[in-house]
Amino acid sequence: MAKNITEIPLSDRPYEKLELLGEASLTNSELLAIVIKTGTLKQNCLQIAQNILSNNCNSNMTDLEYLSNLSLAELKSFDGIGRVKAIQIKAVVELSKRISKTYEINKDKIICPKDVFNLLAQSYIGKKQETLKTILLNKQKNILSIVTNAMGSNDNINIGVKEIFSEPIKYLANSIILVHNHPSGSLFPSKNDVIFTKKIYEYSKMFDIELLDHIIIAKNNYVSLKELGKF
Repeated sequence: MAKNITEIPLSDRPYEKLELLGEASLTNSELLAIVIKTGTLKQNCLQIAQNILSNNCNSNMTDLEYLSNLSLAELKSFDGIGRVKAIQIKAVVELSKRISKTYEINKDKIICPKDVFNLLAQSYIGKKQETLKTILLNKQKNILSIVTNAMGSNDNINIGVKEIFSEPIKYLANSIILVHNHPSGSLFPSKNDVIFTKKIYEYSKMFDIELLDHIIIAKNNYVSLKELGKF
């Protein structure tokens, strides 16, 4: 590839391609190149972007998950990325996370496990720790709130029943759905996952708040403990 971006055919340059075909037509590296904006004497902005995203050595993470997990120091270690560009990249990543969170609440109704995955998958991108969330629903299965209950280690969350049900009781929720991630990439429910789910299921009957499901999200996929018959 040409070192100077102007040596690339006009229709393949990130800025021009976005104008001609729209942002959805660009690859991840092309979008990142627009954020980086300028290159160095050795590499153009597109080559720098490709170098960053291709440096992902973790098979359990996509290139965007990898990017979102890079620290300022790690970004600045790449040739062509100084303090300002590293800050700009971190700002864009954080902005995208906040935008995705707005869609979490705008999703009106949960019909199936796939809806849960579509709703929360992006919020788990780049997470190195297990994070438990609870979706609170009314009788019509409309979302009342989404609560982040706890963060644990890379393979375990420790939380009590009180922490799970305090918010559903406050919101007068009719039902709840538990959601957590497996940073390891495994979709297989652990023994603790099953025990914890059965425990919450039993208490849910006491509080008259139905536990509809427990969804595990990992490696851009999901599994439903309800569908697996685990409770």
